[in-house]
Amino acid sequence: MKLKTMRLALAPVLAGLLVAAVPVAAMAKDKGSLAGDEGKKRYAAQFGNTTGPCKDGYKKYVAAPGHSAYAQTHLGAVEAFYCGASLNAPSQAAAEKQALERCNSVGKKYKMKTTGNCAIYASK
Repeated sequence: MKLKTMRLALAPVLAGLLVAAVPVAAMAKDKGSLAGDEGKKRYAAQFGNTTGPCKDGYKKYVAAPGHSAYAQTHLGAVEAFYCGASLNAPSQAAAEKQALERCNSVGKKYKMKTTGNCAIYASK
């Protein structure tokens, strides 16, 4: 009889511990690292059937633990586009500025006029 009473008393205690543990686990993810977070997405990153530095750069952006940004030119009628990323900057604004500078420098280097201007696709 005593065992049944203990089981009945133990159930609410365990339920209370579970309810208390869930918010703590959620807060632990929010503190510190931004790794795995796609951040604020302004445009959906589209790579078409391509592979290469832009797709890899976006994956590195998502995996980066600090303030980061990913910039890319919009896909138009031409499947040519270029990109730039900034990883682990001191602030989100600094990451966005550096990603735009890197993206625009690619356009200047290769003198591509058909792709348009760079824009921030995502930042965190």
